[in-house]
Amino acid sequence: MKIRVERDGLADAVAWVARSLPSRPPVPVLGGVLLDAGTPEAEGEALTISGFDYEVSATVGVPATIADGGRTLVSGRLLADITKALPNQPVEIAVDGARVSITCGSARFSLPTMPVEDYPQLPPMPPHAGELAGEVFGQAVAQVAIAAGRDDTLPMLTGVRVEINGETLTLVATDRFRLAMREFTWKPSGDVEDAAVLVPARTLADAAKSLGTAGKTVELALSSSDGLLGLSGTGRRTTTRLLDAEFPRYRQLLPSEQTSNAIIEVSPLVEAIKRVSLVAERGTQVRLEFTGGGLKLSAGGDDEGSAEEELPVQFDGEPVTIAFNPGYLQDGLGALHTDRAELSFTTPNRPALIKPVDENGEVVAGYLYLLMPVRLPG
Repeated sequence: MKIRVERDGLADAVAWVARSLPSRPPVPVLGGVLLDAGTPEAEGEALTISGFDYEVSATVGVPATIADGGRTLVSGRLLADITKALPNQPVEIAVDGARVSITCGSARFSLPTMPVEDYPQLPPMPPHAGELAGEVFGQAVAQVAIAAGRDDTLPMLTGVRVEINGETLTLVATDRFRLAMREFTWKPSGDVEDAAVLVPARTLADAAKSLGTAGKTVELALSSSDGLLGLSGTGRRTTTRLLDAEFPRYRQLLPSEQTSNAIIEVSPLVEAIKRVSLVAERGTQVRLEFTGGGLKLSAGGDDEGSAEEELPVQFDGEPVTIAFNPGYLQDGLGALHTDRAELSFTTPNRPALIKPVDENGEVVAGYLYLLMPVRLPG
């Protein structure tokens, strides 16, 4: 194999593929990146860069001038580090026996290759299910994935539940302490059936971050029977195995009524939470006291120091004093993407809801963040 490729396109592609590789691959080849160059006669000459660890696959093509076609397998993370550090000049890649040389300007690297014949075959894309607006998809996944669990011993909580119901797509995630849900419209293909699948949250978030760009379309592919979901767009495609676990029955957690609600400016509230929680031991809790006169935030006690701050608030209903994990509360407020938020409550021991509020003071439909309170000291 002997090719010439632009440095920026190569570095971006390798970095994207390498992000999906396992940090500790069970066998060395699964930590490799596959470089596949076509023949000089092929139309639209391109270098295809791929990674696959039996769970997640990532593939991207970059334009290249191909002198000799071929395939080679090299360490993904090392190749990502090298291509990122190269000067901004064309890159020449050539394979000679069991080594690959990378030349860029006056820089030259020689890396050992891995046996291509031991590399697993990349999975095909599942059947096409529909199309999503890239920007909406990217924002929706980011809003929901923050609530996914990170404990691999509870796999049902480490995923994002994707529900297909006609032209409505619903994303949900929970770690038992908070829950995030986003609904939006999409364009399903004519023969796609309603379905609900569980997708690894970290994989979905990484894919949505790179594919979910403004003005672009993301294609969703799904095979429930094969346990595979695929996403593609902007010349990139990725597949991931679905989680074989039962997601909690989350709809019964959503409060059907509230006894009080508050509308408040997000930015001043976030800043106040940051200041007050400085004295909260290991970020345990911040207390929020809502009354008709405003909101008082407080944290800490006599032993470790205390802090309090007051903010104006538009409040309606019964006064309530409730406590939250400050980090979880900030995550929810930061995911709204609006200047104001509605916080609604039933009792201090029941979940609270956080929703975005538009500039007209109306609650924006489609997103909610449910947060379990922390028990107040007796």
